[in-house]
Amino acid sequence: MDEYGMDLDEVMEVIDTADVLVIRFAILDKRLLIDARHDEVDGPLVKLVLKTSSVEERFRSLKELRPRFPLPEKIVSFSWPRQVETFRLAGLWSHIVDRLIASGHAGVKEQCEAVFGELVDEEKAEVITAIRGGPSYQSLWQRREQ
Repeated sequence: MDEYGMDLDEVMEVIDTADVLVIRFAILDKRLLIDARHDEVDGPLVKLVLKTSSVEERFRSLKELRPRFPLPEKIVSFSWPRQVETFRLAGLWSHIVDRLIASGHAGVKEQCEAVFGELVDEEKAEVITAIRGGPSYQSLWQRREQ
């Protein structure tokens, strides 16, 4: 364990070896999907996807996104307990990007940058919703009327 609350070497190993990886972030409903599989036609995939209600639903959604690829034996998933920016600061994001770029497909780095920007935007929006007391949040205290 380290200051991030998990063994980063173990996480790096998962990033290096998993064909398909889903990362859950603490306050986000969306998930980061990484499919490192590629061939001469299709490059790897990195995308924000909606939360699913079951593993079976995740496999179905993956088949819709990647119809040319067979279903993987497994989808590895873990939760990142901190903010999106700490994921980058811990070196995990660059590790993912490096692995996907190694596929040799054009546009992978740009796709990764765009998805990371989406992650940051999603987190900011969720924090603002929490501060403003959105429908899925409940205030612990309220300001008294004067």
